[in-house]
Amino acid sequence: MAPVLPLVLPLQPRIRLAQGLWLLSWLLALAGALALLCSGHLLAQLWHLHTFLAPSCPFAALPHVALAAGAVALGTGLVGAGASRASLDAAHYPPWRKVLGPLLVVGTAGGGGLLVLALGLALALPGSLDTGLEEGLGTALAHYKDTEVPGHCHAKRLLDELQLRHHCCGRHGYKDWFGIQWVSSRYLDPNDQDVVDRIQSNVEGLYLIDGVPFSCCNPHSPRPCLQSRLSEPHVHPLFDPRQPNLNLWAQGCHGVLLRQLQDLASMLGSMLAVTFLLQILVLLGLRYLQTALEGLGGVIDGEGETQGYLFPNGLKDMLKTAWRQGGVADTPAPEEAPPEEAPPKEGLPEA
Repeated sequence: MAPVLPLVLPLQPRIRLAQGLWLLSWLLALAGALALLCSGHLLAQLWHLHTFLAPSCPFAALPHVALAAGAVALGTGLVGAGASRASLDAAHYPPWRKVLGPLLVVGTAGGGGLLVLALGLALALPGSLDTGLEEGLGTALAHYKDTEVPGHCHAKRLLDELQLRHHCCGRHGYKDWFGIQWVSSRYLDPNDQDVVDRIQSNVEGLYLIDGVPFSCCNPHSPRPCLQSRLSEPHVHPLFDPRQPNLNLWAQGCHGVLLRQLQDLASMLGSMLAVTFLLQILVLLGLRYLQTALEGLGGVIDGEGETQGYLFPNGLKDMLKTAWRQGGVADTPAPEEAPPEEAPPKEGLPEA
């Protein structure tokens, strides 16, 4: 039976194959290390922004899978570089002959599977960010006032830091603050008639104002920060609500975080694609080098030509053999029939 994808390798092509594999293996190790750095950076960003992302959002699984895929790719590249370098010296190659087989299995099944999974997540999961940030930021805004409620006492500080760091205001804009109560009830005077009227005029009994927190103010604006009564033009005659960027951050935090995380996911996906391509090339080259050296007893500069291949038998024959073996193993052996009794001999007539 003919091997799968055979390749005749004389002496010089064998040496060039080993040298090229050494270079490709180091490139794979570099790509794996960069994938580790990208996934680690994305994981750190998600750790800082987990308050503003819905717990049910599956996007958080991407950096964990990418970390595992990058680690396997890094290990495959380092071991491949060592094996390809050792193959050039017959004295150093024998210990690596036992390593190449498990390396090819782990690199193909484990590393290849993880890379495909991580690459698929990098392409599919960024779409779930929109919903996850929408829900997470809405929850964060609703708990902004709960500075003394266990589990939400840090919501105000985290949201203020988010708006100041990313130059954003509200979920989609500064007017999002108009529809929620962001002032804690402990700071409201129950004897103030304006406070009572605002609470009674709301169906849910919330204290709603047309103002924003201080963290929405643009520190680069030349005018003082205008935080309250923003929808009343006669109160601030020089303030043009059509140009809030002169005083407040114009963009919402949802769009800022969505672009940032999608850019990181896109960069990670590109790095995973390069790593996947390099890993395929390295594993294929190592398999051809391994099978070629086995035909020469592990000596790369042996006399004559040798043949490298992916599988020793044809793929069709391998499947047929496996099918036949499985069919024979599953078929119960027929019971042995009892031996037939010999018919009685008729007596001879007497003479």
